[in-house]
Amino acid sequence: MPLLFFISLFTLLDFIVLFSIGGQIGLLPTLVMVLTTGFIGLYLIRQEGTATLARARQRMAQGELPSSELLTGAALIFGGALMLAPGFLSDALGLLCVVPGARRLLARLLALANLRLLGMAYRGPSRERHQGNDWNQEESYAREGSEGQRTSEHGEPLEGDFIGRDEPRR
Repeated sequence: MPLLFFISLFTLLDFIVLFSIGGQIGLLPTLVMVLTTGFIGLYLIRQEGTATLARARQRMAQGELPSSELLTGAALIFGGALMLAPGFLSDALGLLCVVPGARRLLARLLALANLRLLGMAYRGPSRERHQGNDWNQEESYAREGSEGQRTSEHGEPLEGDFIGRDEPRR
């Protein structure tokens, strides 16, 4: 739902900017600028797409997984779609996705924003912070139930395999 709200807000803002600039410079120059950015976007996508495909084939021939090339291809498709859409804000964002140096900068900013979001989700106000890892849980996370069964703090049984100390190892 927040993503749909963001896309709607971005589209509305893009049209407001397009109509404001179009009202200032006129219809014909606005159409020429929108069509020019669309053709520039198609050209850059073709050039960068060909180079990305060549790098992906080279990595596949070496027996490696071309993960970065797949992400680059996704960014090119997204940037091309934005540059084909009418509007100056979408063209600017599409250009960031298509130009190699700007694409790397945008990827770093998105990674930084993702780390911040993950950090906020991990350190939310309703969660207790615990030290240790999954193998060494604190007592607040695993308690004895009424039948001697280990339960989580919410009362659900903890499931897993049990190997007794007196059982022979397999």
